[in-house]
Parts: sequence; structure tokens; C-alpha cells
Amino acid sequence: MALLNYGNPIRFDFGAITHLPDGLVRLGVRRPLLVTDRGVSASGLVDRLLATLPADRRATVAIYDDTPGNPTENAVHDALAIYQAHDCDGVIGLGGGSSIDLGKAVALLAKCPSPLAQYDPLQGGNKLVKDVAPMVAIPTTAGTGSEASIGFLISMNDGRKMTFANPRFLPALSICDPELTLSLPARLTAATGMDAITHCIEGVLAPGGNAPADGIGLDGLWRGWRNLPRAVADGSDRDARWQMMMAATEGALAFTKGLGAVHSMSHAAGHVESLHLHHGTLNAVILPTVLRFNEAGSEEAYARLRQAMGLAEGADIARAVEAMNERLGIPKGLASLGVTESMIDELVPHAVVDLSTRTNPRPVDAGDFGRLFREAM
Repeated sequence: MALLNYGNPIRFDFGAITHLPDGLVRLGVRRPLLVTDRGVSASGLVDRLLATLPADRRATVAIYDDTPGNPTENAVHDALAIYQAHDCDGVIGLGGGSSIDLGKAVALLAKCPSPLAQYDPLQGGNKLVKDVAPMVAIPTTAGTGSEASIGFLISMNDGRKMTFANPRFLPALSICDPELTLSLPARLTAATGMDAITHCIEGVLAPGGNAPADGIGLDGLWRGWRNLPRAVADGSDRDARWQMMMAATEGALAFTKGLGAVHSMSHAAGHVESLHLHHGTLNAVILPTVLRFNEAGSEEAYARLRQAMGLAEGADIARAVEAMNERLGIPKGLASLGVTESMIDELVPHAVVDLSTRTNPRPVDAGDFGRLFREAM
């Protein structure tokens, strides 16, 4: 049975950041913790955010700007310590999916006791989530869609990359201002954009009978596929930036149905700490392999994907994605990212138990994942 639920308010357009002060007032947040990363701080976007607040409110904002590329359990507790030391009453996540996901974890532990692992939805942890601190999500990339998602990912101290999902984790307010993405480098524009495209595709392919989610996913794919090359070629293209941010948000609305084996494999590879792999890049590299695997039994959905992508009837979608990756300068194959065949036996168990595996359109087991990782090398 499908759950049709698109529940959080999203301020979306150029200049939307100016709605932050009013949003904080409406949420009753007077002493927020701003969770971001050093790159965002260095870019001037933190100063830009603070400038929207009245002068007497800026001093009440505590800042944690050490978010790792893949947010970790240790980083969650470091940020939580600042939240508690400053008696914060809400969270602002400013940045890519990592900062927003880290902010969600802090919002959870601000109201519910540690350890974080006990809230694993696969182990019945959702019944323990009684409350979360109010959170405002402000993306500075167009990719993860965390601003419209009920989930977040954390690399745990025991080596697992865990997905936490609960309707309470949906931000109380999201502010999507494409202006904040204009300075995003071409490389990150490409990787995060392919992340959004992957979300749209896997959301459409996931089973569940949620026709509105399918429609949103197909519209997001239509926007992303046409506009990502423009955004990469010219980061100042305001229309392309607007379209890509909308595609990213729509991708998250689509994957309310679930994701699939691309994300299972990406999460598994992303937990290899020594490689520091970017999630969106992993999705882009793995997507063609999984598209070939999933086509059998999903012919109708693939026909609709082709229409959204502007491909000819019967066109090879996986090959089209490979061509797009090449056009965008995305590396070809996991081996080019430093993944070796000797790692596969370690990666497979992580993929098998990943939450996204449950909603892949075709059943996939350990043997399948082993072959898929080798094919994606």
C-alpha cells in the first residue's frame, strides 16, 4: 500500500534565503546550531546566511563547520556537544547532503538519547523516535534532495553506513535558493546532478504503486537530463541552476517509494574510509550497470524513462547514461575511483543489508551484488 505524503513546507526560488528569519520565528527557534562544512564557510555562504538575520540574532547562532564529506557518528557527537553547550533549540543545515544529514542526526539526538544506532529502522528503531528538534534545511548543491527526504545517512563507528528513515526527520522548513549554487564548481555540479538524476530513476523504478511519486520523478528526470549539461558548462546559467535544484527536490519526493541497488552499492563503497568517495559520483558510475540488471521485468517503466530523457523507443538507457557521464567528465568505472576487486567481498555484505536493497525492482542477492560490483569496475 502506497503512502502519499509530501509533508514539509519548501521555500523555493532565487532569494528564498531571505525567508530564514521569519521561518525561525515561526518554528520558535531563537538559538540555532548552524551545521555546515569548511568549504561552505570559506565560500562566504555562512556570512550570507547570517546577514539575513537581525543583528541581535546573529550572536545567538552557534556554528559547527567541520562536517566530513561522508558524515560520521563521531562528527554527530561533536556537533551535538556544541548544540548542548550553547543551549540551542533548533538546527540549521547549510550545505550539501552531508551537512543536512548531520544536522538531522543532531536534531534527533537533541531530543532522544544516544546511541544513534538504536534508531535503525531495520531493527525497529523508529518506535523509539519520540521527538526531534526543529530543523531548517538549506541546500547549497542540487543533488541529494535531503531537504525533502525523511532519511539521513551516517557512517557509524563500527564501519556500517546506516540509513535512518522516519517522517519526523523531514525538515520542519526547507529553503531552496538556486542562488546559493551559482558558485558550485563544475565537477561537483556534475556529480550532484547525477545524484539527483539517479534518485529520479530509482524512485520511478521502485515498486509501490505511488503514481504521484512516479510523476514527480519523471518530471525531475526530464528537468535534470536536459539542464545538467548546461549547468556544468556555465555555472552562472540561472535557469539551468533553478531547474537542477527543482530536479534534486523532485528526486527526493520520488524516492518516498524507496531507492534501489545503485544506492545499496554506493553506500557500501562509500563506507571505505580510505577512499573518501563522493556519493553522487558513485551513483553516476554504478547507475549504468544496475540499469542493465533491472530492465527485465520493468519494461513499461523503462519506456517512460526513455520518454522523459528524450530517447528513442527501445534506446539503451544504460548506454545513454554512460554517454552523459563521459560528457560531464565523470570517471568511468569503480576502478578509476580506487575501488579494487579485492574489496568486493567486503562490500557485498553491506549492500545486501542496505535499506535500498528492499525496494530494488528486481530481487538482488549477494551473488548478484558480487557480479554487479565486478561489472561496474
